[in-house]
Amino acid sequence: MKLLEIAVFSIESAFIAASAGANRIELCENYENGGTTPSFGYLKTVRKAIDVPLFVMICPRAGDFVYSESEFNAMKADIQLCKQIGFDGVVLGILLPDGHIDIKRTLQLVTLAYPMEVTFHRAFDRCIAPLEALEQIISCGCQRILTSGQHLTALEGKNLIKQLIVAADNRIKIVPGGGVRSKNIAELMLFTQADEVHSSAKQTIAAATNFWVEAMHDRKEKIIADTKEINEMLSILHQL
Repeated sequence: MKLLEIAVFSIESAFIAASAGANRIELCENYENGGTTPSFGYLKTVRKAIDVPLFVMICPRAGDFVYSESEFNAMKADIQLCKQIGFDGVVLGILLPDGHIDIKRTLQLVTLAYPMEVTFHRAFDRCIAPLEALEQIISCGCQRILTSGQHLTALEGKNLIKQLIVAADNRIKIVPGGGVRSKNIAELMLFTQADEVHSSAKQTIAAATNFWVEAMHDRKEKIIADTKEINEMLSILHQL
């Protein structure tokens, strides 16, 4: 059976994704910035309440994926915390300034994370020589690569995703992600023959507050997981 992973960016969305039947949930914050590491309180609250497999984003800031020593130390501390709390996996990615995989640091984080699983995230979509990077990530011991095939969406990058799946030869899972919705998930999965797929299944709804200081120009909506969209994607995957 095909597996659906849902990326969430709030505690509320984590509960929605679990109730909707997501097979795995990736916990993040800051959707607008591509996803950063959730707070301690967020992690404790969700882990205590949800039995679904949970992976945690390990990303100390927005921007590129070339990290300082202090940022790397923060990543290590967050991984240790995730292990202590009892998470199933972590999601991370580190590059060198020239676009190659930072093999040394990735290996250190994978070793530290054990026995949790490790997904190398869409830093992969910013790397040079993706087929070479695939072999390097496998050698570091990661279980998955999340990728949009080095395009804005996974559907646009489906050719590289399929190429990666063939080259991986079951040594690592290649997980398509990026713009995946019920309207395109069947086409993507049938073309790539991926076993797992990643989506935020997001919707935008009105914010809860009724009072606004207009001069502050705050956004009057929030991003939240969409139960109907998750259900539709699961239904499609079950038919493939």
